[in-house]
Amino acid sequence: MLAGEADQLPDQEPGDIVFELKEIEHDTFERAGADLKAELHISLVEALTGFNRVVLTHLDGRGMQLNVQQPNGKVLRPGQVLKIDGEGMPIKKSDAKGDLYLVVDIEFPEDGWLRDDAAVQKLRDALPKNEITEPMADEVEEVEANFDAELEDFGAGSGDPRAGGADWEDEEEEGGPQCAPQ
Repeated sequence: MLAGEADQLPDQEPGDIVFELKEIEHDTFERAGADLKAELHISLVEALTGFNRVVLTHLDGRGMQLNVQQPNGKVLRPGQVLKIDGEGMPIKKSDAKGDLYLVVDIEFPEDGWLRDDAAVQKLRDALPKNEITEPMADEVEEVEANFDAELEDFGAGSGDPRAGGADWEDEEEEGGPQCAPQ
């Protein structure tokens, strides 16, 4: 706002010039203060074996190259956050910049990408062994799973506010809450 800078007329106090800024959504980045956030799209192979490539183009047109090395390096996991210091937005009245946060998004292979049992076994041999302990049970029943299920269906139609897809709303009763004297 520029106070007193609007049109000036004789015998009248000039008005203010008011600027309204609207921040529009960006295709790659989200902003919070001087910090930026973006998704880091990598393949499953890159998550497990590492990579050295440009992962995104910054607002100023620079390619941001990330080098994640294996073996004995870091395995990247879905939702993991990587922070790059000083690659956010400029901080007002300062030479400093915010930080860039990259949220790992692993793109898994399409269904059916393994074509035969030999390829499945080769992959099993290459990956770490299963160290998950199975729960103990007196009786075991083999079940089938629906791989296209949505968590929004969890408890749907039950009216339970903990349900995944519940559109639960407080229904105000007329007259407010009823309290009985003790």
